[in-house]
Amino acid sequence: MIESRPLISIDHWLAERSWRPFDYQRRAWQAYRDGESGLVHAPTGTGKSYSIWLGVLDNWLATHSQRDCWPTKPEPIQLLWITPMRALANDLVGSLRAPVADLAMPWTVGIRTGDTSAAERKKQKARLPTALVTTPESMSLMLSYPDARERLGELQCVVVDEWHELLGTKRGVQTELGLARLRNWNPRLQTWGLSATLGNLEEAAQVLMGHRPGADRPCIVSGETPKEIQIRTILPVDIERFPWAGHLGVRLLDQVIAVIEQAKSTLLFTNTRSQTEIWFRALLAARPAWAAEIALHHGSLDRDVRSYVEGRLRDGTMRCVVCTSSLDLGVDFTPVDQVIQIGSPKGIARLLQRAGRSGHQPGAVSRVVCVPTHAFELVEYAAARSAAMRRQIEGRQPIELAMDVLAQQLVTIGIAGGFIADELLAEVRTTHAFRRLTDTQWQWVLDFVVRGGQSLRAYPEYSRLMPVDGRYVPVSQRVVRMHRMSIGTISSDASVQVKYLKGGRLGTVEESFLARLRPGDCFVFAGKTLELALVRDLTAYVRKSKKTSGTVPRWDGGRFPLSSQLAAAVREKFADARDGLFDDPEMKTVRPVLQLQNDWSQLPGPNDLLIENSKAREGHQVFVYPFEGRSVNEGLAMLLAYRIARNDPASITVTPNDYGFELLSSSSLEFDEPRWRKLLSTEDLLEDLLDCLNASELARRQFRDIARVAGLVFSGYPGAPKSTRQLQASSGLLYDVFCEYDAHNLLLDQARREVLTQQLESGRMFAALERISSMRLLLRFTPRLTPLSFPLWAARIQTSHLTTEKASTRIERMVKQLEKAAGDK
Repeated sequence: MIESRPLISIDHWLAERSWRPFDYQRRAWQAYRDGESGLVHAPTGTGKSYSIWLGVLDNWLATHSQRDCWPTKPEPIQLLWITPMRALANDLVGSLRAPVADLAMPWTVGIRTGDTSAAERKKQKARLPTALVTTPESMSLMLSYPDARERLGELQCVVVDEWHELLGTKRGVQTELGLARLRNWNPRLQTWGLSATLGNLEEAAQVLMGHRPGADRPCIVSGETPKEIQIRTILPVDIERFPWAGHLGVRLLDQVIAVIEQAKSTLLFTNTRSQTEIWFRALLAARPAWAAEIALHHGSLDRDVRSYVEGRLRDGTMRCVVCTSSLDLGVDFTPVDQVIQIGSPKGIARLLQRAGRSGHQPGAVSRVVCVPTHAFELVEYAAARSAAMRRQIEGRQPIELAMDVLAQQLVTIGIAGGFIADELLAEVRTTHAFRRLTDTQWQWVLDFVVRGGQSLRAYPEYSRLMPVDGRYVPVSQRVVRMHRMSIGTISSDASVQVKYLKGGRLGTVEESFLARLRPGDCFVFAGKTLELALVRDLTAYVRKSKKTSGTVPRWDGGRFPLSSQLAAAVREKFADARDGLFDDPEMKTVRPVLQLQNDWSQLPGPNDLLIENSKAREGHQVFVYPFEGRSVNEGLAMLLAYRIARNDPASITVTPNDYGFELLSSSSLEFDEPRWRKLLSTEDLLEDLLDCLNASELARRQFRDIARVAGLVFSGYPGAPKSTRQLQASSGLLYDVFCEYDAHNLLLDQARREVLTQQLESGRMFAALERISSMRLLLRFTPRLTPLSFPLWAARIQTSHLTTEKASTRIERMVKQLEKAAGDK
């Protein structure tokens, strides 16, 4: 370690700002000077970025202590900073440039993303900046050029920001492969990840570092810096003992407005883009004078609109921004002094991440105010606070053997000058994702990019690489051009551009939503009521409408399932309530609901599985409460329905939510404990799942994205994307061909695995059934709906109501009947 110090150092720079570095930051600087690689884990808003960046600068200053000997030209590229979002890249560059400018260092800081201008790209082609902020996609694109090694081979460090956001995604696998290539060129390359709110730290660090023979264990620097987070809840005056999701809407609007008025700047988070549009319009209707001080921010809005809102947030001129997870990540909005969370966060890490958007600076308090949309969310808030205090935070599970990403990487390296198969195989196996890649699997993917695999060898368009003198190189320049336009793993939703007839782009809505509208229909988007004029070339042309209401678009993928950690914490709160312990404001408020549940049925504890049987006019009902999140509960419901009907043929309707599921049948579903144990066993689980869930059709849909990433289908040229229908038709045809003529195709196998592990969460389902096998079964017959079963019944009525009576009318009538039965207790 070099002990000499320059006259002007990082310590001096910090002192000038009256900043005192945290102990964890100094530990990270020391680890960097010692040549280590690893992961920095610290609360949001405590300076993670500077924990590495200032260490890099300090190390350079220590080795260049004589300012007179500094180079006159900017240093060549030393550091690559990978960030998961373009918005983060734009925000980060300013923070990185500040110390460089103040210390007058011969360093430059630049940015390279899909938004980078042609002029800036041309400038970077001549000379890369000393530190380059980029995304996984742009890094892969840089690696696709023949001069990539010359330009990036001397890198000293790679920083992966918000690693928890990439871990467990194909973008994370793409990052792993890119890092393996850079380490192959420079074995001494230091790699550092930055993360907050992550449970499986050691595994996350190992995935980032890879599995190189003889490599040191990754260094984990944890920031024990105390970050005060205040979590409080708006408590409704009247509590509904029979809550059902979706009907409360903005009932607590007045209390939310009062909270907003108490702060200078607020981020109001919702879980879906639809809720964002609804709450923004509600706020605007209640406070028209706020028109210039409140705004929308979600992923479907145009980039320019979002950039404008982000700029206003930084300036401190925005009273409130209604947003989704588009502002979850580490964009530094220092003026924001509170966060409001509408509805359950569904996860402890998500609540802490969002809370950290306020007080986003060392020493500041992060404040989050929770707003329930139904009674049981009060339990979830109390459970999340308790779990957060115990640091019971969810982990992210890494992806393994993503063959579509590997195929894309092979073509990327192939068009960058070619590769020798054995050498690239050794490189690929240093990644966590492909450390178990077999020789057979490697030969398959190699054959896939050369000939299209066994079933496509007769079609030249699927041949992208060819062996020449032992190296695999592209078959044509057309392959090179098309591949560079397709690099990336993000699976974008089927979307249609929304533009005004007279010009001006608003953003995107999903194709499936727009298909239900006709010209003249109105819908709400970007906080405005719009009239659809026409749809042409995947663009919806609209005009402003004078109407005050319209349909709110629904976007897929915006609903989060309850996490395992939060579900376990909820079960603990239920057990406390059963024992008469109500020690949180939220639990005291929801006490009438929980006591009624315990009186009419029972409150399950951590080691209980509650099963309620009931009789309705539609048939026999059974309600099962595993508390495993909507996705797992849906899979369990389908599994049970299949196993029941296999022995006793019957038509069974299933309805899931985060807590449990309902089975409805014309036949009796009242079984004894041995029968339930058999139905809930893990025996033949995989086979039964594949049989009962129409896994083939699910895999067909999943295959569309796999085919795109693997290069089997082309998404279209810039400005002229192909429609979802076109992509689905092309990929569906390939899926059928593979099923019939190439049953062992690894992409087919991957599609099935992704359906099971991602959509159906089969691993979590297996763990749930294993846990259930040792639990006490609480079998209860309930003559009427209970507080826990009522939301499941209401959800079924809303989605499958077939009479002329409105679903809401019937539900409200049922509430009155149940309230009358419950009386004043």
